[in-house]
Amino acid sequence: MEPLRTGDPVRVRDFVLRGRLGAGGMGEVFLGWSPGGRAVAVKMVHPHLAREPEFRHRFRQEVTAARRVSGAFTAPVVAAGPDDDPPWIATTYVHGPSLSQAVTPTAPLPDDSMWPLAAGLAEALQAIHTEDLLHRDLKPSNVLLAPDGPRVIDFGIARALDATRLTGTGTAIGTPGFMSPEQAEGGPVGLPSDVFSLGAVLAFAATGSEPFGQGPQRQSFTALSPASHNWAHCTAHYAP
Repeated sequence: MEPLRTGDPVRVRDFVLRGRLGAGGMGEVFLGWSPGGRAVAVKMVHPHLAREPEFRHRFRQEVTAARRVSGAFTAPVVAAGPDDDPPWIATTYVHGPSLSQAVTPTAPLPDDSMWPLAAGLAEALQAIHTEDLLHRDLKPSNVLLAPDGPRVIDFGIARALDATRLTGTGTAIGTPGFMSPEQAEGGPVGLPSDVFSLGAVLAFAATGSEPFGQGPQRQSFTALSPASHNWAHCTAHYAP
């Protein structure tokens, strides 16, 4: 975690901000505290994106979708201000490194850690899929290793399954190296696409190497217009 910089907000609604957790194409992420002392990760949208009506609409949809997901292995939404200026969303703060930080080519996860990781991530996807949502960007940097188990974060490009099935051909959303073939081709995706990404993440954890080469792990790509940018572009790990 970095200290707040000159010009950074010190409060968002009832949350007092204490430090910076990360930043990306979508916005900045801060560590905040509720009046009761609860730690949260507060994601604030860049002002230039907040001025785009289409982005505002999409962000409201993302907040609604994220609120529906709960489970022991996800980071639930605590509060949000989709109509504030700038828009923001706060999730439970997860104290732990990301999988991408914890694993290296010379130090993959030990064998006895793989089964709990696999079971936790499968349960997280089940919670997401139960709400008829897709994550669509499951990757090592979106998996946090908390003391009591993994957490899947960043539902920024989650979409309702019905809407996903209508995605136009040629639109690819996700992270190279961890997306399914149909997702990379910009075709319609469904539940199997997330399962494919889960397999790729587990292969990375077990070997320390990306299973499909050294594509940009921390940067998502999309053929959509700038107004449709999403939280997949945020590189924050929410780790101290």
